[in-house]
Amino acid sequence: MILKPQDVLVLLKLVAIDKEPWSYNRLAVDIGMSPAETHAAVQRALGAQLAVSEDRGARPNARNLEEFLLHGIRYVFVPDRGELTRGMPTAHSAPPLARSLVSSDDIPAVWPDADGQVRGEAFSPLYRSVPEAARKDQRLYELLALVDAVRGGRARETQLAGKQLTKRLRHYG
Repeated sequence: MILKPQDVLVLLKLVAIDKEPWSYNRLAVDIGMSPAETHAAVQRALGAQLAVSEDRGARPNARNLEEFLLHGIRYVFVPDRGELTRGMPTAHSAPPLARSLVSSDDIPAVWPDADGQVRGEAFSPLYRSVPEAARKDQRLYELLALVDAVRGGRARETQLAGKQLTKRLRHYG
């Protein structure tokens, strides 16, 4: 069993909905994946102990997910960076870090997206549907941006993102 980046997307969506009842079909629609792919992602997360089984499916194992996001994701799902493009801000350029890290000379990091409003350096999302899913759910957007700051940020960005991820995951757990 090998984790895939979309497994992290599914887990973050489950954190974002904060223990609300869910179904594979609803998750799939919300994050732009097929129900079968969503189910497979949950199964891989269970196998990796990033989720725990419960009556109606699974829920993220907050402690293990926190450890993976803070110490492992940057080595497993390294972002590709590219040319200047139009897209949706992520990492240090997106809420909630954009408020904390003010620098006028930084080029924004963006997920390439035809509907994006910001011009910046391309930063590959965990999964192709991430910009669409983030537009639908602000809490998910912030979690994804924090994870991207850990995946590809400088020391200060990574530290601030790690603190915020820890706070949010402990609140969930």
